[in-house]
Amino acid sequence: MKKSNIIDGKKVAKSVIKGVKEDIKILESKGVIPGLAVIIVGDDPGSKIYVARKREMARKVGIKSFVFEMPSQTDTKEIIDKIKVLNLDNSIHGILVQLPLPKHIDTVSIINTIDPSKDVDGFTVENVGKLVTKQDGLAPCTPQGCLHLIKTIEPNLKGLHAVVVGRSNIVGKPVADMLLHEDCTVTTIHSKTKNPEKIAKTADIIIAAAGSPGLLDKNWVKEGTIVIDVGISRVSKDNKFVLSGDVNFQEVQKIAKAITPVPGGVGPMTISYLLKNTVKAAYNSITN
Repeated sequence: MKKSNIIDGKKVAKSVIKGVKEDIKILESKGVIPGLAVIIVGDDPGSKIYVARKREMARKVGIKSFVFEMPSQTDTKEIIDKIKVLNLDNSIHGILVQLPLPKHIDTVSIINTIDPSKDVDGFTVENVGKLVTKQDGLAPCTPQGCLHLIKTIEPNLKGLHAVVVGRSNIVGKPVADMLLHEDCTVTTIHSKTKNPEKIAKTADIIIAAAGSPGLLDKNWVKEGTIVIDVGISRVSKDNKFVLSGDVNFQEVQKIAKAITPVPGGVGPMTISYLLKNTVKAAYNSITN
């Protein structure tokens, strides 16, 4: 295994968090302690683990963390009412609702109830619009983390062909917009795309965010491509569950210029940019 082409997301995330800590010290000198509120609905084990990790990291850097757990039978109105209270709380600078929500809840209404200035996930219509039109707002965390990792390998992306596999509102669409803003030529591959392997094989950069374990093998990737694997799924292997990305790591690592592992690649970057967004929202609260 040639470790030299593995992008260490944990290491890069530490550099982001170092900057976050420095910014928090400046905020504290101005009498502001950033506050992050997380709402979690139901008992999904994965969501609970992820929220616990967010809370732990927030506390480590000096962000006040508030977690509001609501039972799975909670209705849309109850969650909206809670968000409205948090919108008015000056000690809360960032609000996020852990996704996915139970199927009976109107996720779009929930997200768009969040004050855009506190929308640290970057999912509200206002922040999505700002991203698309290249205005300053709060952008989604995982796409920001992906772009940061790419730039550790190739700082200048002008004219490169980037292929995004997946078109979700959380990763695929926003990361495509961010790459366009970097002057990449961007192609999105999705479930209805014809000859996806042939298209992907022309890419200088691939962001795999389809949620399909092992989808991308050596037939999708040309020699020297930067490969960012956003996918993370639990799959059965040798009578136990292991984490798998969307990329066949063993095959693709041999030909990629650089590749992120799963776990330890994009995941740490997502949390670091959540903290960064929270600090940005806290700054905005005293400057706007």
